Amino acid sequence: MPAIRADLRNVAIVAHVDHGKTTLVDAMLRQSGVFRANQEVVDRVLDSMDLEREKGITILAKQTAVEFRGVRINVVDTPGHADFGGEVERTLRMVDAVLLLVDASEGPLPQTRYVLGKALARRLPVIVCVNKVDRADARPAEVVHEVEELFLDLDADEHQISFPILYANARTGQAGHRPDELAGDLAPLLETIVATTPPPAYEPGHPLQFLVTNLDADPYVGRLAVGRLWQGEVRLGDRVGVARRDGSLALAKVTKIAGAIGLSRSELDYAGPGEIVAIAGLGDVTVGETVTDPDDPRPLPVVSIDEPSISMRFGVNTSPFAGNDGSYLTSRHLKERLDREVLGNVAIRVLPTESPDTFEVQGRGELQLAVLIEQARREGYELEVSRPEVITRTVDGRVQEPYEAVTLDVPEEFVGVVTQGLALRRGRMTDMVNHGTGWVRLEFRVPARGLIGFRTVLLTATRGTAILHHLFDGYDGWAGPINERGNGALVADRVGVTTGYALWQLQERGELFVGPGTQVYEGMVIGENARPEDMDVNPTREKQKTNIRTHAADEAIRLVPPTELSLEQAIERIGPDELVEVTPARLRLRKRVLDAPARGRAAKRARQQR
Repeated sequence: MPAIRADLRNVAIVAHVDHGKTTLVDAMLRQSGVFRANQEVVDRVLDSMDLEREKGITILAKQTAVEFRGVRINVVDTPGHADFGGEVERTLRMVDAVLLLVDASEGPLPQTRYVLGKALARRLPVIVCVNKVDRADARPAEVVHEVEELFLDLDADEHQISFPILYANARTGQAGHRPDELAGDLAPLLETIVATTPPPAYEPGHPLQFLVTNLDADPYVGRLAVGRLWQGEVRLGDRVGVARRDGSLALAKVTKIAGAIGLSRSELDYAGPGEIVAIAGLGDVTVGETVTDPDDPRPLPVVSIDEPSISMRFGVNTSPFAGNDGSYLTSRHLKERLDREVLGNVAIRVLPTESPDTFEVQGRGELQLAVLIEQARREGYELEVSRPEVITRTVDGRVQEPYEAVTLDVPEEFVGVVTQGLALRRGRMTDMVNHGTGWVRLEFRVPARGLIGFRTVLLTATRGTAILHHLFDGYDGWAGPINERGNGALVADRVGVTTGYALWQLQERGELFVGPGTQVYEGMVIGENARPEDMDVNPTREKQKTNIRTHAADEAIRLVPPTELSLEQAIERIGPDELVEVTPARLRLRKRVLDAPARGRAAKRARQQR
């Protein structure tokens, strides 16, 4: 007869980007007395990575716990961006219910559908919370109706469709059963979580089963395996077995057990069934493996993850300026860093290429790979990366490519230009809704390669007002050729330092990426040409000095400020024959072949092979 842990609940908070997950967890922690009365706490306290704070998004799933009326609620905050869906899938393997957060104005968006579909497939009960009901454009009744339609569209069963609905203002820490009657705290929400989430069930006397769903590191004890105890118990010093993915069993000894309380981990001597803990001493354990009883091993099913759809090539920095900024420069360093990423991130794959200095890295999307690159450069690595490419497959002799479901919110006056832009990229409109507020929601199905580089074009065409979200929508037939970028590049033809005089004469040729006083080398891309072809230019030319003064000679040089590209923008802007050179201090765009005559011969051969 199964037993239950009535004092414990495990719940994951899922939502689209920026719908308030981390802010809601902040409010839970404040109201549960985790912080001292005089403790200074930053907003979005669980977003502890520098990148998470800078970008305002959650990248890694994190777990905390709050006490509510004698019940400990383990809360897992998950990423909202589709590129980090691997974190969401693993998180759902640890919990017994899902708290679905939806913005009271924006309503369900692509990632809402994605995470809800995963939760319903695992037969998890869902609690719906409509957040930000204080917004001036809030429409809670319509949003609830849209959520109900989403449940029906995802084939929810009759038990899942009768979900509880709450309303909240996470920023002020208030919740209630009606949008216009919020309580002074989050008690109504916590009560609903305790009532709706099934307590963990287990079989007394069952051998140990601990599924590893995440990895962490401790400076003293090394790798920590984070996961949930499904059956049995574990004590400090226990001898355990690690059931590997290949079917083998490795012996290990538990050297540390840690459980999350508030923002910190507390060391434990014992952990029982249903608890989410971190265990040290398991060697090189990886995500998806099971820690079990060595005398009676019973491994759990390995965590399955959606396939990657985008690939990029990561290589050793080969530019003339290599080694000026970074500490880790060789292919051995780069491979060790990528292998370390694969251990903890099952959504990333690393494959060898024909070159020992270059590796193919596959992932869910451009942002996921850009975050990996940014983390590496901040750790002191120098590397060069290629333009993202989609991963195709062949089914019954036909080439198939990944497609994305795209949702756009744009002002009414830009509907035409956005529709035309996506039509040129083989996009097909599936829905259009005019909310009557001056904004229109457009939904498209677009080949994934059609979105590479589209965000920059979109923001330019809509004067920065458009909001774009996209989600992997399966494989389908090859859509045909899609026009690459329409403009060529301005390429430096020599090594040197740029001068204001040279750039002043070049700025009418197109958009510049460098300002005066910048070191450049032959083959480095310094700007975008206004014409379709590439142009080799001399950005280091100095003004000839004579002893004759003229009015023209005394004219002031007025330079347009150069465009400073972020890492994501640089990856989007490069062409098939270009790379982004990434160092801790610099981002440079460059041609694959730096020598201009060799580059011309390579382009001629490519044209002849078409």
